[in-house]
Amino acid sequence: MEFDAARPHPSPHHHWVITISCADRPGIVHAVSGAIVAANGNITESQQFSSADTGRFFMRLQVESPAGLEEFETALAPVIDAYAMNAHVDVVGRPLRTLVLASTAAHCVNDLLFRQRAGQIALDIPLVLSNHGTLRDLVGFHGVPFESHPVTDADSKTAFEARVLQAVAEHDIELVVLARYMQIISPDLCEELAGRMINIHHSFLPGFKGANPYKQAHARGVKLIGATAHFVTSDLDEGPIIEQNVVRVDHSRTPAELVAIGQDEESRTLRQAVTWFAERRVLLDGVRTIIFR
Repeated sequence: MEFDAARPHPSPHHHWVITISCADRPGIVHAVSGAIVAANGNITESQQFSSADTGRFFMRLQVESPAGLEEFETALAPVIDAYAMNAHVDVVGRPLRTLVLASTAAHCVNDLLFRQRAGQIALDIPLVLSNHGTLRDLVGFHGVPFESHPVTDADSKTAFEARVLQAVAEHDIELVVLARYMQIISPDLCEELAGRMINIHHSFLPGFKGANPYKQAHARGVKLIGATAHFVTSDLDEGPIIEQNVVRVDHSRTPAELVAIGQDEESRTLRQAVTWFAERRVLLDGVRTIIFR
C-alpha cells in the first residue's frame, strides 16, 4: 500500500480550552478528568492552583475531543453543577473580539494592530475608538475602522462611553484594551466591563505623575523603567495586575531615550497581558490574578 506522507490527514477532533474556578475541596480534578474522558476527550495541557488565601481552586485545560461544543458542555455540566463552578469552554486559538481605545500615543495601538495583521496574536479588532483624530491614518493603514469623538467635558465623556458600550454590543466585544487611552474611566463603565478591560501604564506611578513622567524620572536619575498591565477598576491604576516588566537604565540616557525605552516596555507588557487573556490564561482571584503561563 502506498500513501503520500506529505499529505495532511484531517483530524476529526475539536480542540477546547476549559477554565474553571470554584471553592476548593477534594475531588475536583478527578471529577473534571472523568467528565472529559466520558466525552472521549484527551487532556493535552493542564494547570491548576489552590489559593490558600481565598480558598478558591483554579484550573485551565486544553482538550482534544471528537465531541462538538454542545455535547462537550453537556458532559461537563453535572460536574460544573456539583461543584458550583464558574466554567468556560472555548476553541483553542479563537481570535478574541477586541475593542481598542486610544488617544494620541501610537506605540501600543500600532503593536497590537501589526501583530493582529501578521497573525501573531489571537485578536479580532473590528474598531479603534479615540478621543483624538491623531491615529486615524495609522489605524487605517492596518485596515481597521477608526472613530474619533472628542472628550472635552462631562457631557462629551458620557457620550464617548455610551459609544463604547454601543460598540461592545454591535461587535460582540469580549475585551476592551486601553492602549494609552488618557481618560479616566467612569465607575459605571468600569462595573459594566469588569474583568474584561485592560489598561497599560508606566510604572513610575505614583512617584511621577503628570504630563512628563519621563522628564521627571530623568531629573531624579531613575535606574529602572517599567510598565504595568492591569484590569481597569474604579480605583485609578489599582486594578488586578496581569503583567509587569522593567528594564535597567542609567544616567547616560536622555529624556527622549527614556521615552523610547518606556514605550517599548509598555507595548511589550500590554501585548503579553492581552495574549494571556486571549488564550484564557488569566483568572481573577479577588483583587489579584492567577496566570497560567
